[in-house]
Amino acid sequence: MCRLFAITSETPVSPILALGALDVMREGHDGSGVGLFLRDLGGPFDDMKDAPILSGIFTKDGIKRLDSYMMNLGFMTKYKISFKLPKTTPEGVPRRDVYLIRAYEYPEEWEGRSFEELGRELMSIRLQLREMGQAQQDMIVFSFWPDVIMVKEIGDPLTVGKYLNLDREDLTARVIMAQGRQNTNYAINLYACHPFFLQGLSTMTNGENTAFVPIKEFLMSRGFPGYMGFQSDSEVFTHILHYTLASLGFGIEAYKHIITPLQGADLEDHPNAPLLKQLKQSCRRMIIDGPNCVIGSLPDHSLFMVQDRKKLRPGVVGGRPGQYAFSSEICGLDAVIPDRDKRNDFQPMHLDTAIVGPDRQEIRICRQTDPLPRQH
Repeated sequence: MCRLFAITSETPVSPILALGALDVMREGHDGSGVGLFLRDLGGPFDDMKDAPILSGIFTKDGIKRLDSYMMNLGFMTKYKISFKLPKTTPEGVPRRDVYLIRAYEYPEEWEGRSFEELGRELMSIRLQLREMGQAQQDMIVFSFWPDVIMVKEIGDPLTVGKYLNLDREDLTARVIMAQGRQNTNYAINLYACHPFFLQGLSTMTNGENTAFVPIKEFLMSRGFPGYMGFQSDSEVFTHILHYTLASLGFGIEAYKHIITPLQGADLEDHPNAPLLKQLKQSCRRMIIDGPNCVIGSLPDHSLFMVQDRKKLRPGVVGGRPGQYAFSSEICGLDAVIPDRDKRNDFQPMHLDTAIVGPDRQEIRICRQTDPLPRQH
């Protein structure tokens, strides 16, 4: 099993905080890798919310190719974080040339484009860079999006965090998701490391998605270029979330109706029964088979947690107004927010979606038996 931790905070916090929570839960991951997702950034990025940020790992030749590619498109560097690495890498951590976090100015000719148009272009550039990097093994690209930073690496999470000096003033965020990886593949591929990202949406999972193949085939048949990669059976949770929100036009309350539809009397008695029956039939190939605990982040800075029917992967949500955390284990929550009222901790069951919204004032519980909100 992997271990997951996410935090949403009114005050920007360091990613080391999340890595410390993973360290407390180290019995649940083998130190084979770590993934970080940061959004609603603090520090210098707080004043450049609209600037797209490129996150990845590059060789020296890869950086040259990146610079040439971006300059040809008209992108100019606005701000970057420089990593000064120790001469000796920790045991189990590969030696890399460049860890990149770089914010860009949009090309002048892009001025006036809608956010939807910009989103399509940014995704296209990320996918093109990823393809270029895979061809020559000189670029690994995790994200290219405004107000989002991703860091992934092989090795023990806290060891990697200290090696990269992630406890720094210019790298903080109000929303952080972190995964400590349990290697279930023979070879470790950083594209298989959670969290996964697509057009402002991100998810990470503790579990095993045994329905991966039919889900993958359905998504690939949609003709959307972002539904690709599939180095991990958990990546499709991000894609399904995107399909639910972007293609079907629902909110997060409908996500579980896609991945774990209601059955029997619960479905027949639901206020939206005709719609849910239609969804269950048309989206049946996206029904998951767990066990899975999924934590995700939405563009409005909400965090959520869901479980599948098997409920065999732990998960708990707790905190206080202004700061909440989502954790695989209570000990991770205790390590970061010890002064909360533990009576308000919530462990989602298979019908629940636990959500902490952008105001960070409470845990909202949405049950599948509740009426669906009206679509906008």
